[in-house]
Amino acid sequence: MPRFSVIVPAYKVQAYLHECLESVLSQSYPDLELIAVDDCSPDSSGAIIDEFAERDPRVRPLHLAENQGLGRARNAGLEQASGDYLVFLDGDDTLTPHALRSIADRLKETGEPDVVVYDYARTFWSGEIVRNVVADQLTEQGPAPFRLEDRPGLLKLLMVAWNKAYRREFVEREGFAFPPGYYEDTPWTFPVLMAAESITTLDRVCVHYRQRRQGSILSTTSRKHFDLFEQYDRVFAFLDGRPQLARWRPVLFRRMVDHLTKVFSHRDRLPRGSRAEFLRKARAHYRRYRVPRTPVAGSRLRHTLIRWGLHRTYRALQLAAAAHRRTAKLAVKLLRSVRSTALRLHYRIQLRLPLRADRAVFTAYDGRGKGCNPGALEEAFRAFAPHIRTAWTGRPDTAAYWTALARSKYLVSNTGFEPRLVKRTGQVLIQTLHGTPLAHMGLDLQERPAAAHGLDFEGLLADVDKWDYVVSANRHSTLTWERVYPGGYTTLEYGSPQSDVFQKATSTEVTRLRAALGIPEDTVAVLYAPAHRDHRRTQHSPLDLERLLRRLGPRYVVLARTQSPVPPGARIIDVSGHPGVESLCLASDVLLTDYSSLMFDYAGLDRPIVIHTPDDDRAAYEAARGTYFDVRACPPGAVARSEDELIDIFATGHWRGSRSTQLRTAFRERFCPYDDGRAAERVVRHVVLGERDLPVTPFAERHPVPSAAAALAHPPQATVPQPTAPLTVTDSH
Repeated sequence: MPRFSVIVPAYKVQAYLHECLESVLSQSYPDLELIAVDDCSPDSSGAIIDEFAERDPRVRPLHLAENQGLGRARNAGLEQASGDYLVFLDGDDTLTPHALRSIADRLKETGEPDVVVYDYARTFWSGEIVRNVVADQLTEQGPAPFRLEDRPGLLKLLMVAWNKAYRREFVEREGFAFPPGYYEDTPWTFPVLMAAESITTLDRVCVHYRQRRQGSILSTTSRKHFDLFEQYDRVFAFLDGRPQLARWRPVLFRRMVDHLTKVFSHRDRLPRGSRAEFLRKARAHYRRYRVPRTPVAGSRLRHTLIRWGLHRTYRALQLAAAAHRRTAKLAVKLLRSVRSTALRLHYRIQLRLPLRADRAVFTAYDGRGKGCNPGALEEAFRAFAPHIRTAWTGRPDTAAYWTALARSKYLVSNTGFEPRLVKRTGQVLIQTLHGTPLAHMGLDLQERPAAAHGLDFEGLLADVDKWDYVVSANRHSTLTWERVYPGGYTTLEYGSPQSDVFQKATSTEVTRLRAALGIPEDTVAVLYAPAHRDHRRTQHSPLDLERLLRRLGPRYVVLARTQSPVPPGARIIDVSGHPGVESLCLASDVLLTDYSSLMFDYAGLDRPIVIHTPDDDRAAYEAARGTYFDVRACPPGAVARSEDELIDIFATGHWRGSRSTQLRTAFRERFCPYDDGRAAERVVRHVVLGERDLPVTPFAERHPVPSAAAALAHPPQATVPQPTAPLTVTDSH
């Protein structure tokens, strides 16, 4: 008996069925049967199902002799199901990676409930992905499992069958089945939720709900939309047979009215000449199922429409509301135009006022945050040039923003400056960029459109021409920046300012950071930070974190800093939105990455680094983005070419063994020669105070704070070979 029976009806979905079935069979939780129902589809859907059945014994093909519709096709699959839990998936939708494992874990945690409700995201033909807007109803706070009366907000979710898993014994005991016709999910979902003795939620996107360019079947013009009346008859008949559920009658009445109004309001759904008939039937249903004194706050107009049949009045109000929205949009557009003009005029005035030599303004990530190299430099400005007042730029739609750009002598950024910035005589622009480059950058992206994302190279060079200084961490960065960002600036090869904190932090701060992140004591914290994949519209983690942790045991936790959904788990901590990557580095014991430039700064921390670069993923990354050198050939630590190799590296302790230490030592000497905790200081002393020939602390005298795991259980590694005399850095041009 499998854990899950996944039922997939297929009718005219040949273009999407491969992806749908593959998303089920490739799940990291393999204990399933896939019942694929060919609803007598006139296209190749049946043949595709048979192809999958030939190659995977978990696929059970079912071919119907005649087209029966979505509901009855699901019923046919139900009759064949033998799994503990039933999962429905439409033939043009997909399960997200690791969805079934997350559902299985949630079922186990909550004692095998009757129903588990999980989240979905709409995936548009353009590649855009939008999560369910009422996902807050799925938060897992409070007791679980529960009954519907404990969490009635679940009725705000989309009433469909495919965002839930159902205990098969519960479904069979209650005799639930799908009716024929349109809106077949309505008399299934409402009764299921109301009858369930135990429900739980999973706050995770498990289904990608495809939004076709030409819309779904429910968006087509057809008299089948009249089926909605019969479907609500079935729902209320279910209530009539169960007096103990009478409390739900007012709620269902309101939902029915809203649903009928929605169908009526879409003028392309009902055939010409049938709208008056639809409204007459709606009025009859209103009177038949109305519950006296039912609150209608927020939907009084819809109830009035259905109750009295005022479709012409309703249409007039709709047109008036649309006209009001258009007028409001024009007013907002005009207001923005006036505001933009006023800000441009303000900026021109500010440009004529004297420059403020005691002001420095900082921006990071195009104004979306603080930190990185600009954050370290701001601290150095305050420490070594206290006469300079510092500030961070906010939104470009404020007068203060333009005043700061026009009047401040020092401008510091790690991205491009404001395109409308006018470089004034006496202004000093410091560009820090993001760190040591491994992936191709700047002009090297001209031949890589997937990574360039429509980058304006002329605008890029115009921005470069405004730079006075570029901060470089090492010779590799210097040579790369001066080639891919050609300009007349001065390169300050002084080290990575953002890694200064690694030399200054204390073990007490490390302990505090780990506690704030919720890292249990006596565990190894793995910071997982893969690089962005330019060749993908949606980001998918190349690593199954749940499997990794299961194999490694309870001593390990993962700090996941990714651009893809992070699977829920007690030992997976989602730090994707954490504002300070430096804090995450300090809190962790080892970095796990592939092509992220974070590895260069982390090497200065002198903690283990593991590289995970599967062969197929590596080929795609090299083709789309390209790298300046093969990180496998000169890695900062152990290298895994597969997930199993990665598990072995951690399980055997190779991740922090002598060979890994030797590799990290060589990598650190090459890419971290100036990372002694004073990189930001050297930049400020050079740019603001005019000092030159600034010394660098030798490796032997650098003492980055040890990780928690190293301090508790691992003896210090072999001493790094050290230069015989301190380095001295000078600016390069």
